[in-house]
Amino acid sequence: MTELEKQKIYELRLKGVGYKAIGALLGISRDSVRGLCKRNGLDGDSKVVSLNVKEKINNHLLCFCCAKPIKQTGRGRTRKFCSTECRRKWWKENPQARSKSETAIYHYTCPHCGKEFSSYGNKKRKYCGHDCYIKSRFWSDEDEVYETGNR
Repeated sequence: MTELEKQKIYELRLKGVGYKAIGALLGISRDSVRGLCKRNGLDGDSKVVSLNVKEKINNHLLCFCCAKPIKQTGRGRTRKFCSTECRRKWWKENPQARSKSETAIYHYTCPHCGKEFSSYGNKKRKYCGHDCYIKSRFWSDEDEVYETGNR
């Protein structure tokens, strides 16, 4: 059984589809589907399975992204994702879940290039980027003329 088939079985089982229907849809025997579901804790009534998985995700026992089991360590904050890849994928797909405060966004004008920019969480930011900082701090007017080729 391939990983793609296992993933498809997992998705169908969470939607409430039975073993026999999944087997017929994927061309796999009912017992193979049942065995995989039993090993991964997806056995029993299909409606109860989907509710149990949602409850396990809310209790941080399963990954938010792929719903794989997460082993929690005894210390620190509880993990929500099984891997860095899952964490990045989930946050990329759910940007609305970020709680950025409007009071923490500051608007400035760069003293070097005059471009307006926003800074999140940094009141003391002065330049729009590292290049402008370096040019303003270490370059002189002759260097900028030399760089453009108008020597």
